[in-house]
Amino acid sequence: MSSSNTKAPSGSSSRREFLKLSGGAAAATALTGTMASRCHAGESSAIKLALVGCGGRGTGAVGNAFATTGGPVKLHAMADLFEHRLKGSLGVLANRFKDKVNVPAERQFLGFDAYKKAIDSLDPGDVVLLTTHAAFRPLHLEYAVNKGVNVFAEKSFATDSPNARRWLKAAEASEKKNLKIGVGFMWRHSQARQEVIQRIHDGAIGDVHTLRIYRVHGPVHCPRRPKDADELTFQLQHPNSFTWVSSGFFIDWHCHDIDVACWTKGAWPVAAQGMGGRCYEQAGNQFDHYSVEYTFADGTKLFCFSRHMRGCWSTYSDYAHGSKGSAVIMASLGDPRPKIYKSHNMVKDEQTWAYRERERNPYEVEWQVLLDAIRQDKPHNEARRAGEADVVALMGRMAAHTGQYVTWDEAMKSDFQFVKGIDNMTFDTEAPIHDGPDGLYPTPQPGTTKEI
Repeated sequence: MSSSNTKAPSGSSSRREFLKLSGGAAAATALTGTMASRCHAGESSAIKLALVGCGGRGTGAVGNAFATTGGPVKLHAMADLFEHRLKGSLGVLANRFKDKVNVPAERQFLGFDAYKKAIDSLDPGDVVLLTTHAAFRPLHLEYAVNKGVNVFAEKSFATDSPNARRWLKAAEASEKKNLKIGVGFMWRHSQARQEVIQRIHDGAIGDVHTLRIYRVHGPVHCPRRPKDADELTFQLQHPNSFTWVSSGFFIDWHCHDIDVACWTKGAWPVAAQGMGGRCYEQAGNQFDHYSVEYTFADGTKLFCFSRHMRGCWSTYSDYAHGSKGSAVIMASLGDPRPKIYKSHNMVKDEQTWAYRERERNPYEVEWQVLLDAIRQDKPHNEARRAGEADVVALMGRMAAHTGQYVTWDEAMKSDFQFVKGIDNMTFDTEAPIHDGPDGLYPTPQPGTTKEI
């Protein structure tokens, strides 16, 4: 198993080592942290969950939390913008986990301020799941930290630089309060990936000089907005197609691989350049393909390829190349099958090691680590690393959308913001972008578009 020595560029202070996967659940002990966390002693005291964002991602995360051992976990409150999503999620969870779900009508909250009510229903020591989309993630984290509540936050974490800074500021505050925060980078808790990356860090392929990551598969279709449909509501209900809501395909779907590649390298990149375009009209307001070249401080490279088109070669995989060989970090989403080779020809005769064990579902392991940390008051806070990984992803999207060469410092200092005053958004707020007379949304124009 591996801990990371990933470092932020530009003289940032040293980061905590990324936490090793704990070896199984231990009995809960009294919490002795600096904040007044409620003690979850033994098997009798349940950790309560509040789900903020009741789509498939959030519903699945609750099921993963229920799969853990070490003490009872109960779903206590739910919040969403839309009633049909909350009711649908509650129905699924109550049917599958009847004894673990207790969300009466008075703890079902709707609207833009519903997250506050859900978090307010918890006690210190409980967990809020932040599983809406990235536009709202920083303000939700900020509120949870102010209330002293532990957090599980799904990726991605911010849509632009001001919100990334807001996330990082809340992350720093959470560390001072000794809060436990897990994020949706479950591959950090994959034993297969931990094993291959530890071997790379131990020198199995020499000095890492090139990394390649791919997420290329079919498109996500964005339908034309019905003429009588409210623009803001339509965009919120098709978040993956609108950059201001979800941060866009490149970030929301590719940040996992970016994080793993930087973990493998042990550093964040210092610059990015990239390109992209749109072949399908109905991709919302973003590109449907991206290619980004990142540069690390030592001049080595990370290449990212993201394409969402029909009828093309498809893969979802990650690779590393070093001075003495190469490695498969992930062969496919469902089965990573990492391998190490003594050359850059990834063929059987050149293979020197392969991971052959069956690993526990990392979606469940990340929850086991988080809940163990709460019960045993062990350090566990992934928020800062998540925010810095998001900055790396932002650099790549900025470079592709603007056509500019973007540095880490430029990305961190940028004042470009998609939505100002998102804390005060209501259903009466004007949509940040609008479709044209042809029903299509404008795509980025490199050389003209501003995102820095």
